[in-house]
Amino acid sequence: MPPTDSHGSFLTRISIRRNQVVSMDVNHEQELEEIELFQKHVSDRFIQLLPPQSPILPTAADGEETTVVDTPETLLSIDWFRKLLDAYLCCESEFKAVLIIGRDATHFSKPPLDRLLPEHLDRTVKALDICNAITHGIELIRHWQRLAQIAVEALQQRPIVEGHVRRAKRALNTLLTSMTVGDKEINHHPGKSAERMWSISRRGGGGVVPPTVNHYRTTIGKPRSFSYCFSKSWSASKQIQAMSTNLVAPRGGESTGLALPVYIMSSVLVVVMWTLVAAVPCQDRAGLGSHFQLPRHLGWAQPMIGLQEKIGEEWKKKEKKGTAGLLAEIQVIEKVAQNLVEFSEGFEFPVGAEKADEVGAQVMELGEICLRMEVGLGPLQLQVRELFHRMVRSRAEVLDVMDQVGKITTPVPY
Repeated sequence: MPPTDSHGSFLTRISIRRNQVVSMDVNHEQELEEIELFQKHVSDRFIQLLPPQSPILPTAADGEETTVVDTPETLLSIDWFRKLLDAYLCCESEFKAVLIIGRDATHFSKPPLDRLLPEHLDRTVKALDICNAITHGIELIRHWQRLAQIAVEALQQRPIVEGHVRRAKRALNTLLTSMTVGDKEINHHPGKSAERMWSISRRGGGGVVPPTVNHYRTTIGKPRSFSYCFSKSWSASKQIQAMSTNLVAPRGGESTGLALPVYIMSSVLVVVMWTLVAAVPCQDRAGLGSHFQLPRHLGWAQPMIGLQEKIGEEWKKKEKKGTAGLLAEIQVIEKVAQNLVEFSEGFEFPVGAEKADEVGAQVMELGEICLRMEVGLGPLQLQVRELFHRMVRSRAEVLDVMDQVGKITTPVPY
């Protein structure tokens, strides 16, 4: 998904203005204008992610409520998440433009940036772990899609006979059992639980090979594998909680300086990671709905608060029952799979015309979801990979600037 036009014009505007400044600090008014633009673009991008006709709190001076223009993507669908990640990548590019391009590096060694930037970089490291977990979770969803596809192909046969029903039931039972495996077991690949999760009765000829997991070691200067196994103690929920620790909105004079875009970008990072963890199966997500709340008085945060509230409500409903994730396609697969298992348990040959039409409609719905997942999961996984590498590069760029500051401020021994 290409960046928006406002994104390109924003970076061009900053580059042109800062090229006019040779050895002087950026004019304070210009800096305020750039920060204001950054806030507006963050708000605009997240407004586009809100569900159709979702009310948001007023951001304009007139105090009137606004509504969001209908968007074609269903909330928490694969297409919606691709749009979310694109919004993050655009915000991240603009953030670096505000923070680094043409900036006097000595700003980074002065309060409050000398504290806020290292904290932001630490959140980025934790987000890299979450990206790894999300990539592993997408592989698990691919496995579910393949199991559902087995059931679709079996129940599309006409006439439906007992052998077709048995094959579909075996695949769907394995699918539903895998979805109910506890979060603690999802990413811990070795062991009996993982074997249960990845296996389908091989004697029946319906075996599905689990996705390959790479275990190459980290080398200097290279990020670790995207699909590594997590220890049992790793927790996606605690990772989000740790990312939100010490994330406090700037006050006083800090609220008009560079501390503000750092806070905004950290908030966007936490919201995006929190949403991914809620939707995609990850290890240990207990209590996820209670983490991280943005201050309501911040205008740019209103669309994100709206999303958090909507997703939080859905999470609390599902958490009580146990959930494989809030991804829209997962919800449809789980619902239809349960209905088809009920049909298979009461199957009698021959199937009546009315029942055959009912089952046929459900199989068609399941087939359409499988196709949507087959088309969308690959690009989504690539986008998560792009997000991972973008964060690695951006972190390195900021560290380089901070290292330069350290060399400048270090006294030369005589």
